Amino acid sequence: MSVVIAPRRLRTVCRATAAVVVLVFTSIAVVLPQGIIQGRQFGLPDQILFFLLGVGTAAGVLWFTRFRVRADESGVWVRNGGGERYFAWGVVEGITMTRDSPWADLMLHDDQRVALMAIQAHDGAHAQEAVAALRALLPDHGAT
Repeated sequence: MSVVIAPRRLRTVCRATAAVVVLVFTSIAVVLPQGIIQGRQFGLPDQILFFLLGVGTAAGVLWFTRFRVRADESGVWVRNGGGERYFAWGVVEGITMTRDSPWADLMLHDDQRVALMAIQAHDGAHAQEAVAALRALLPDHGAT
């Protein structure tokens, strides 16, 4: 059995925010006056840069949609943004998600905790189902 988990609410919010950012920056680029204003020259390059600034900002917002947890019988892959880390089930002691946590944690044998940002508390029942699915994949089914 294989499980792939991604945050739902965060992805929706990020996509909507990115769309609004691009729309606002595009609008500013279109209505940006051309010519000399208070001694400064504005023109097509400024409009293009405003648009590209909006696209870059939207890309930064969409970066948060990269959070993902993938697990199968051999272990779990965790992507919290930049890179992806693999943990064999042999080093995993459990999966926890307390009431006050914003996301779940992977508890490792050496007392380390790895945040599972793909399992967001704001996702409610989806987050609980995701934690249960990961716990079911633990070899001893003895997760905390």
